[in-house]
Amino acid sequence: MKDRIYKIIELTGTSKTSIEDAVGKALKRAHQTLKHLSWFQVVETRGSIEAGKVDVWQVTLKVGFALEEPA
Repeated sequence: MKDRIYKIIELTGTSKTSIEDAVGKALKRAHQTLKHLSWFQVVETRGSIEAGKVDVWQVTLKVGFALEEPA
């Protein structure tokens, strides 16, 4: 078995509900088009404010996935 090579991308998920929901939405969407998702790291959390309350959570993630071996 060869050593794996990983690629890292950056995504930003959003949610009106929670930080966890924003992370989950970003990973769910990435899973639709990327293979071999392995790990994530939250690198930034921010949000927008409406009427003195959190309106939308925004969470930026680094997501790692293994590259497929060449044929």
